[in-house]
Amino acid sequence: MTKKIKKILIANRGEIACRVMKTARKMDIATVAVYSDADRKALHVRMADETVHIGPSPAIESYLVIDKIINAAKETGADAIHPGYGFLSENPDFVRACEKAKITFIGPSAQSMEAMGLKDAAKALMDKAGVPITPGYHGKDQDPKLLKAKAGMIGYPVLIKAVAGGGGKGMRKVEAEADFDAMLASCQREAKSSFGNDDVLIEKYIQSPRHIEVQVFGDTHGNVVHMFERDCSLQRRHQKVIEEAPAPGMTEAVRKAMTDAAIEAAKAVNYIGAGTVEFIVDGSGKLRKDGFWFMEMNTRLQVEHPVTEMITGQDLVELQIRVAQGEKLPKQKDIKMEGHAVEARLYAEDPNRDFIPTAGDIIYMNDDLGIFEDGGFRIDTGYDHRMDVSVFYDPMILKVIGYGDKRQDAIDHTDIGIGSVEVYPVITNASFLLNCLNHKEFENGNISTSFIEQHSSQLIPFPIRDCDEIFALAAIKLDRAAEEKITTPFGEIEGWRLNLKPQNIWRFQREDQIITVNLIRQERYFAKVSINEQEPISISLDSDQTITNTQEALKNFTVWDYKIKDDYVSMHANGVFAQVKMYNPSSDLISTSSNALTAPMPGKIIAVNAKAGDSVKAGDPLIVMEAMKMEMTLEAPRDGMVAEVTAQVDALVTDGEMLLSLEEIEKDK
Repeated sequence: MTKKIKKILIANRGEIACRVMKTARKMDIATVAVYSDADRKALHVRMADETVHIGPSPAIESYLVIDKIINAAKETGADAIHPGYGFLSENPDFVRACEKAKITFIGPSAQSMEAMGLKDAAKALMDKAGVPITPGYHGKDQDPKLLKAKAGMIGYPVLIKAVAGGGGKGMRKVEAEADFDAMLASCQREAKSSFGNDDVLIEKYIQSPRHIEVQVFGDTHGNVVHMFERDCSLQRRHQKVIEEAPAPGMTEAVRKAMTDAAIEAAKAVNYIGAGTVEFIVDGSGKLRKDGFWFMEMNTRLQVEHPVTEMITGQDLVELQIRVAQGEKLPKQKDIKMEGHAVEARLYAEDPNRDFIPTAGDIIYMNDDLGIFEDGGFRIDTGYDHRMDVSVFYDPMILKVIGYGDKRQDAIDHTDIGIGSVEVYPVITNASFLLNCLNHKEFENGNISTSFIEQHSSQLIPFPIRDCDEIFALAAIKLDRAAEEKITTPFGEIEGWRLNLKPQNIWRFQREDQIITVNLIRQERYFAKVSINEQEPISISLDSDQTITNTQEALKNFTVWDYKIKDDYVSMHANGVFAQVKMYNPSSDLISTSSNALTAPMPGKIIAVNAKAGDSVKAGDPLIVMEAMKMEMTLEAPRDGMVAEVTAQVDALVTDGEMLLSLEEIEKDK
């Protein structure tokens, strides 16, 4: 029996909320958006038919509050809720709350979620169902001595993993027995802090591992089908960056073995809706039928679902809705695969600073991207230029999904798609993504979960903001812009000085250093500059202000656009972003390298471990802060005494804000 859904509340935000709305609109279903304070002007709010404010910016006070979501659905008359991914999407209590309120939950049952929610229980269930699992210890006894003994029996290297949670937290690779105790304690502390559960399991560490997952679907009529596989091996900090379908090097024999195992896994928990069965795969050679093992099952839609949509022609959100309405899935024989698709995630993060999340205003972004398709590529986003990247949520801005008949075609189209996106001044990983896509080993399909770590020297972009010449280019751009505003001959002084050659001086700031650029001479295609009173250098330019005679990293860096906001000059070209701060003499320069701790990004203070008067040693953990789902510990830069602590627990801080200062070096005795 089918029941037509008339109005869907999307219990999420950003690009997935926009994605669900697009399909709902196609199916003539009304939509309701929920939003926090930070999302008042968000794209998903503007796209929805109705909106409900659900509270303050922190997710724990808004998007994660079950009662607020249920009340919003009742208030608007929504008869169904789509959870998206993240937030409440895998929370069985939320499913039960929907059932109690007689609201259709577009997803699996609470029982299925619970069966797959804890890694140890899920692996035991999969073992019983005949699904291959990684050799290891998944027992309840958590005695450290027993765990260490089991690790020795399995054979090093091993992986210690928290039984709860995900996202790379509570996971440690142990190379040798001597390291086990310390790694176990560290893993348990993080697991307890992140998930409230410090139980772990021990598994054999697979050399050259690949991460391959199978998209499965179940309906209320007992049917379970698969939609082939995706390779999600390119990861940093155990989080996916680039995904593709089908998996490189996959054979029909291995595909059948893997998809059969995935279907058995779904059947073992009576699965309904969209889900993903994830496998760890031995990537040291050719893929084998006996070379993959069950890792976990995600009981929701995945961020990377578009690559499956591109190769199958299926709208996975539409299938979710139809299954929730009680309709039957397509038969397995009618689900075909054609071509290849690659997805790259554009994050607000700085690859040059260990992928630290960035935040702030999006001053410019292409208009009307939404869910954009242009033959060779598709863009999914929940942002536009009227928004900012908030510290409260995941820093992903958009996804570019390239498609083609062959894998290289899909790579090329993804490359073109990234190049077509203009987002600034927020620093992104755009150039890093381009480096990954164009790396020979990636093009050849030689990938593993350690790919980024192994090739980091080639993948991490040149730190363009650390190069003095970028300040020269900023000065030239500013100087020429100033000249364009001159309207009288008397204004055309060009840095004129009595009895001296004309020059203009521009000052910038890089952390605690003042960068002074003297424009000694400037012509249309040529400039002579001195940086910090050093020997003058000559820079050749073309009409677009491209440096043509400098080091390779800056060659052909075209400053085709720039913006000035809050004393910053932001430049962008070819996926590389340069943001330089103009020097403000009214502000004190604080030495972050010796006398102060400053916030490396906007965020929230969650712990302060020092007070004025305390003696500290270099490396002591002084402040812990959190932003964009990432926690970081700020350490003492040197031995000394704490002079002042301005950071307070639960306070929100901005990028560069001073949190703690030490006595001046000369005061230390």
